[in-house]
Amino acid sequence: MTGRRVLWRAVTRNRRRLSAGTGLISLHQVCESLVPILIGVIVDQAIGPGDGGALLLWVAALAALFTALTMCYRFGARQLMIGIADEAHTLRVEVASKIMHPRGIRTDRRAGDLLTVTINDTDNTSYLLDYVPRVAGALTATAVSAVALLVIDLQLGLAVLVGTPLVLLALQAATPLITKRVAEQQELAGEATSLAANVVSGVRPLRGIGAERAAARRYDEVSRRSLGAAVRAARTQGWYLSASTSGGALLACGVAILAGWFALNGRITVGELITVIGLAQFLMEPIGLLAVVPGWVAEARASADRVAAVLDAPPLLPEGTEEVAGPPGLELRGLRYGPLDGVDLRVRPGEFVGVVSHRAADAEALVKVLAGRVAPDEYEGEVLVGGSRLARLEPGHARRTMLVEPHLTDLFTGTIEDNVTAGGPLDEAALAASAAGEVVSAHPDGLAHLVAERGASLSGGQRQRLALARALTARPPILVMHDPTTAVDAVTEHEIARGLRALRGTGEHTTVVVTSSPALLAMTDRVVVLDGGRVAAEGTHAGLAVDDDYNRAVLR
Repeated sequence: MTGRRVLWRAVTRNRRRLSAGTGLISLHQVCESLVPILIGVIVDQAIGPGDGGALLLWVAALAALFTALTMCYRFGARQLMIGIADEAHTLRVEVASKIMHPRGIRTDRRAGDLLTVTINDTDNTSYLLDYVPRVAGALTATAVSAVALLVIDLQLGLAVLVGTPLVLLALQAATPLITKRVAEQQELAGEATSLAANVVSGVRPLRGIGAERAAARRYDEVSRRSLGAAVRAARTQGWYLSASTSGGALLACGVAILAGWFALNGRITVGELITVIGLAQFLMEPIGLLAVVPGWVAEARASADRVAAVLDAPPLLPEGTEEVAGPPGLELRGLRYGPLDGVDLRVRPGEFVGVVSHRAADAEALVKVLAGRVAPDEYEGEVLVGGSRLARLEPGHARRTMLVEPHLTDLFTGTIEDNVTAGGPLDEAALAASAAGEVVSAHPDGLAHLVAERGASLSGGQRQRLALARALTARPPILVMHDPTTAVDAVTEHEIARGLRALRGTGEHTTVVVTSSPALLAMTDRVVVLDGGRVAAEGTHAGLAVDDDYNRAVLR
């Protein structure tokens, strides 16, 4: 998949509407170019001879011409706008489906950049369906005008036929530079958007560690780079627009001056002079359009390249054909990934296990592998779910069997109930276990309370409790949680710990909580300690609490 292929596909799958719209827009341009011709005819055939009857006849013809050009534009534009909207929607669905596929995608783009591709770049790509009829209409108008000028005078027609391609060829030299500048602008804009999304979502932890200024400086740096790229792209496009406008205007003025000279010498009539001047003025628009369209196409091509990069990204996980056949246990054998250096861990079916990591990077790496965000060829060792290798499981089935709730989770625009149930039935026990009932009762609308995008209208603790309620509502056979209570107060944390034990500690479900919270660890059957990328110790929370290193890890 390439950007060129994406653009060609947009044209071919909208060929019916594009053909109809292009034909009507071209016909509209024919009518537009006939207006100065008809006015010249009126001057020579009616006004010059003083024939009132002929004047009425030709004015009626002019009115019919204006009616035709208006209707052509109206219905042509309607076809094209529908095609553009359909293509943009189709591309958005394709990109979003690719990003959200259970197998994931291999890409270096962060969430904010992928969002920019999904929203902005798909729109820019679909605009090609607007540029094609514009080019066709401009070429049609130029051809009709040139033929009319050839009929009036051979030299005038040749001036247009030769001058127009020369102007366009001269301007084509700037197209590669425009493409490069626009692509650079879009890449840096996507990077800035992604970083902004990450900073906003993590503003509370940043405040907690006093890193707001560092994050602000980082965003300021990226934002300035993005601004610089935008200015460079705008400057290049500005010079291009200026040159194209000037080139079209000079050509039109040259034709008009030549026509005036011919009129003075009697080579053409007064009506023909009016026609030539009108056509010269009219030609400034299609010639100017033909000059700037390469810049528009360059922008569409740059966006199409970004869309193609996402659509063509290989899957992160293998296809997988197996399903979990055994009891819902979890086992790691010699897992090596990032800072993890041979982790061996077995969680028996129905067991409630806590994992304490002396290094945050170890916990992040462990959760990332279990969540399926790491390709099997990127780590060593085995991850077994219910006795089956995670890499061999069908991704959708693997996620239904083992749900991994990351530390940073997002809520979505909608009601509290929509966010918690995700379209399923409401689980009152899950609400109680996560202390999310307090979030519901804190708002007059209760479950119908509207949540802003990314949960921005809620506090960090409220978002965390709703996300935990959503995970518990799913009732997965295996649930892995990473620091689910870092944003709640101590009283609420103890309430959640008891609720988790009551809901998940009955022996029917397997639960792993990666945390340093003493309240949560006290409710587990067993605690496993990671240090230096390996399992350093394991036992009950009370038994491990006699070790000073363990206490420093859980009380920091």
